[in-house]
Amino acid sequence: HALYLALLARKEGTKRGYLSKKTAETNRWHEKWFALYQNVLFYFEGEQSARPAGMYMLEGCNCERVPAPKGCAAGSAKDAALDKQHYFTVLFGHEGQKPLELRCEDEVDGDEWVEAIHQASYSDILIEREVLMQKYIHLVQIVETEKIAANQLRHQLEDQDTEIERLKSEIIALNKTKERMRPYQGNQEDEDPDIKKIKKVQSFMRGWLCRRKWKTIVQDYICSPHAESMRKRNQIVFNMVEAESEYVHQLYVLVNCFLRPLRMAASSKKPPISHDDVSSIFLNSETIMFLHEIFHQGLKARIANWPTLILADLFDILLPMLNIYQEFVRNHQYSLQVLANCKQNRDFDKLLKQYEANPACEGRMLETFLTYPMFQIPRYIITLHELLAHTPHEHVERKSLEFAKSKLEELSRVMHDEVSDTENIRKNLAIERTIVEGCDILLDTSQTFIRQGSLIQVPSVERGKLSKVRLGSLSLKKEGERQCFLFTKHFLICTRSSGGKLHLLKTGGVLSLIECTLIEETDAS
Repeated sequence: HALYLALLARKEGTKRGYLSKKTAETNRWHEKWFALYQNVLFYFEGEQSARPAGMYMLEGCNCERVPAPKGCAAGSAKDAALDKQHYFTVLFGHEGQKPLELRCEDEVDGDEWVEAIHQASYSDILIEREVLMQKYIHLVQIVETEKIAANQLRHQLEDQDTEIERLKSEIIALNKTKERMRPYQGNQEDEDPDIKKIKKVQSFMRGWLCRRKWKTIVQDYICSPHAESMRKRNQIVFNMVEAESEYVHQLYVLVNCFLRPLRMAASSKKPPISHDDVSSIFLNSETIMFLHEIFHQGLKARIANWPTLILADLFDILLPMLNIYQEFVRNHQYSLQVLANCKQNRDFDKLLKQYEANPACEGRMLETFLTYPMFQIPRYIITLHELLAHTPHEHVERKSLEFAKSKLEELSRVMHDEVSDTENIRKNLAIERTIVEGCDILLDTSQTFIRQGSLIQVPSVERGKLSKVRLGSLSLKKEGERQCFLFTKHFLICTRSSGGKLHLLKTGGVLSLIECTLIEETDAS
């Protein structure tokens, strides 16, 4: 694989050329042909060499210009030539690895090499790729929204064309009526003044009656149940926009005050946390933030078109993206466990408290921000339920909102089942680790935990004599405390040693509930 990368570096390398390299053993300078590809620096004996003489991993390194060595300031011609050389050093992030000292004759070429080595980071490429992917998703959403807007405008133009044709036909009809009325205009000029006054009063009364009628119609509609339902519906939408704005702000604080600073801290020389732990704690957080920023922008655009509030198409765009919540919810409990383990590190705990002291956090801890996405899907379901309660059955987006509500409820049920199964498995494994001898039945995924607690095991009495107890192999003359665990298929009985460890009873410690019979003894004596 290294030979293949070396071949790519010779052909497509970011930067290629001759440099002088100082050997660590002899402190002598040797001219080599270097080729930089991504975050790997190869050097060859010559430009035509097929195999590399060596390679350096540049991930996490630092490259800087250095002055010429003090021995190059003498007056000889050779020293004068060396003094014109331009030196730079590559400092590696790995402990114990010596710096790489290089030089070249051209100052511009040296600056290009330093800049190229600075940018040779695979993690930066991944971050840039992730940012570009989010921008691509954002642009796709914008294109889809613009297509929908274009279709709506096209329909509006068609309706307006139809209205224009209708108005033209009305104008033609009015012109024809006007032509027919012209012979009577001459007679109207000769009308009696009293008749004109009567007609004026009649015209005034007709206008007053018309305005009164329209006022009554408007007042009746304002007081109607339909108008009240529309007002409540609009208020729900306004509250939804405010809640979405607050949620986007919470995700912004989570990403910018915790995720990105911890990601940078994981890349330091002495990281208080690893990149894997950062990924486990903040799984999909950044993607969720970008998704809801787009959704929030769409909601604000709809509010700008009030009183026409159409939301169904926004949910149609949002629904296919909500599967990322499944991974987040499935990983939530594990992320809190990883965070608790990381807090055992004093450096990490101190750094986290500095982040939580940020005024943007408003005194809230990281665990609080990680919990907010857990409630977003149920919040959408409640909002849609209230929205549908005030949406008429003949409303244009009634079916779309019902479909979005059913999809969100289905997703919520799947997430709840997955979380329940995962938590049950983790609970069983935690109990299995506390038992010294171990317990294989707890590795069965269909074994569901019910409850645990301390019970007193008492000896049974037959015909006035103490007999062996029914649970366990010892004949007890006094009561004994047992730590018990109840599952759907088995009942575990353990004893606790002086050191606090749990031990299964040698006989009767694991009871199959299928083979047991529960007898409730009402006589306490």
